[in-house]
Parts: sequence; C-alpha cells; structure tokens
Amino acid sequence: MSERNVFITGCSTGIGRALARACIARGDTVVATARNIDDLQYLDHENAIRMALDVNDDAAIQAVFSEIRERIGHIDLLINNAGYAAMGPVTELSRENLMRQFETNVLAPVSVTSEALSMLRASDTAQVINIGSVSGILTTPFSGAYCATKAALHSLSDAMRMELAPFGIEVITVQPGAIQSSFGDNSLAGVSDLLKPDSLFKSVEDKIRERAVASQQNPTTAEAFAKEMLLRIQGSPAPELRIGNGSTALPLMKRWLPLRLLDRILSRKFGLDRLKG
Repeated sequence: MSERNVFITGCSTGIGRALARACIARGDTVVATARNIDDLQYLDHENAIRMALDVNDDAAIQAVFSEIRERIGHIDLLINNAGYAAMGPVTELSRENLMRQFETNVLAPVSVTSEALSMLRASDTAQVINIGSVSGILTTPFSGAYCATKAALHSLSDAMRMELAPFGIEVITVQPGAIQSSFGDNSLAGVSDLLKPDSLFKSVEDKIRERAVASQQNPTTAEAFAKEMLLRIQGSPAPELRIGNGSTALPLMKRWLPLRLLDRILSRKFGLDRLKG
C-alpha cells in the first residue's frame, strides 16, 4: 500500500507502540495517542503526531478529531487498540472495575469510530481495525470480565463491518493470541487489592496470578505481530485475523471440545478443583 494516514489508540506500550513504529517505518503519517503523552516520546519523527487521549472521555475524543481533521483531513486506517484488564473472580469484581473494562474495551472503540467516520469516508481505502482477543472466544476462569468485553467487541465489530461496508469502510477484527507487552504486569498489579482476606478464592490466589500473566508465556513479540498484521490487511483481507501464539489452538479448543470436558480442563489448570463447597 502507498503511504496512509493512520490513527492508533493505546500507543504507550505493546501492540500500539509496535504498530505506531511499523507504520512510521513504512512512510505513513501516524496519529499516535495515549492517556499520557509523555509515553509517546519514543515517536520522534516528522510523520508522527503525538496526542494525549483518554478513550473514555467523549469530549477528549471530539477535541482530538477536531484538531487532526484540520491537520490531515482524512484517515485511511483507524486502529482501536486501547484496552484494560482486571483479573479476578467475576463475583468479586466491583461494579467500578467491571464498568472500567467495558468502557475501555467495548464502548470506547465505538465512540472513537463514530467520531472518525467523516474522516474515514474521505478516504478511498478506509479501514477500521478492532483489536479483540482470542480471550473473547475461549473464556477462562479469573478473566471472565475481560473475556466478556472482547466477545462484545467482536460482535460490535461484526455489526460495524456490515453497516459501514456501503460507505466504503472496511472493518476487520484482529484477535491476537499471546503478545509480548506490559499487559500481564498491569493485570497482575491489581490482584492483591482485589482479593479480600475472606475471599472464597484466596487459596488459589497463585492461579489468579498465573492467569494474569498467561499472555506473557511464550508470547509472540509485538513487533512480529505488527509486521504480520500490516501485511495481512493489504489487498482483500479476511474479516477476522488471528495472529500470535495460541491464536489458532485456543479457538479450536472452544470449537471442538465438549463444553463439560473443556470446563474440567480449565478448572484443573486454574486450581478450581482444589476448592471445597
């Protein structure tokens, strides 16, 4: 593809950072966003536009797009990458914790895409990439809220793909497997605060911690992920792309294993067979 105008959310670390760098390297103009603009200092390039953006703040989203509309006119590629995860038993997650995950992982991509529509329609090759996860296909213990948000994003992305096609906007859902990033560290940080001393799951805290860092066990590098993703969205890409370690095996487990057997396997893996009623 020729050089494009690219807008990416969540560029401070991991996938977002790698995508921003890869797009700059191929000659694109990149609007890289993060909550803290200081996290974008690595993008010191004439084709990089660094902007602070909290994707859960509608006013901030409107202000950012108002500014870049004046600066670059149109967007060829929008990548909804910003995400958040808090691991723990579903029944012990606070409403606030649940809401934060759904706001960041589900509502924000819709808000950002909605605000970007006029600039996407001004492009002849408009694409929207929603970064989902194989966790939205295979739910595991202690990550139910995160898995639910990604499943919801997949469904919304399916609807957007059909709804925006008449306007020349291609929507692709990317479902990464294990990708090297600080995601595990961020998820792990809140585990101790989440579990109360009288938690029903206190005796398997080690397994909750294990789930929090599962994505960092033999991960694909973010750089390799970015390179493959940008290659595979060229031409006539599939509407769903799975990239990274585990991105094929885990969905196959969900598809082919009987649900009771899958429950037993995952329950043993995460220590639920240790618990007494």
